[in-house]
Amino acid sequence: MNLRKSKYYTAEVYTGSLNDIMFFLLLFFLIVSTLVNPSVIKLLLPKSPPAQTISKQQISLSVTEDKRFYLNNKEINLENLEPELMDACKTVSDPTIVLRIDNSLSIQDLVDVLQLGNKMKVKMVLATKTIKN
Repeated sequence: MNLRKSKYYTAEVYTGSLNDIMFFLLLFFLIVSTLVNPSVIKLLLPKSPPAQTISKQQISLSVTEDKRFYLNNKEINLENLEPELMDACKTVSDPTIVLRIDNSLSIQDLVDVLQLGNKMKVKMVLATKTIKN
């Protein structure tokens, strides 16, 4: 009968509560990810193959199907579009306007908005939905 203690100790980590912690973290991130929505204006964008992305600070201009204008998710009137764009461009150095226009609108509506950017000498980029292969 060997009553002596073992000379070797083994390190143990109690992992009984690890499952609960991981479950709560998973639940937290699932809830938070559903709340994050970069653009809450529902538009059907035209489709294009994947291209380059913009890493500069950008100004978002959205035009809905019923010709309602949103500048950085704030609704503005057509009459106030040019002064509001000028004010938004003054706060940003080398501004780039990302134009999100509904695909049901005519080309003339797109050209009208692009002419405003050309008149203000501001770079405008048309946002599209990528085609999934």
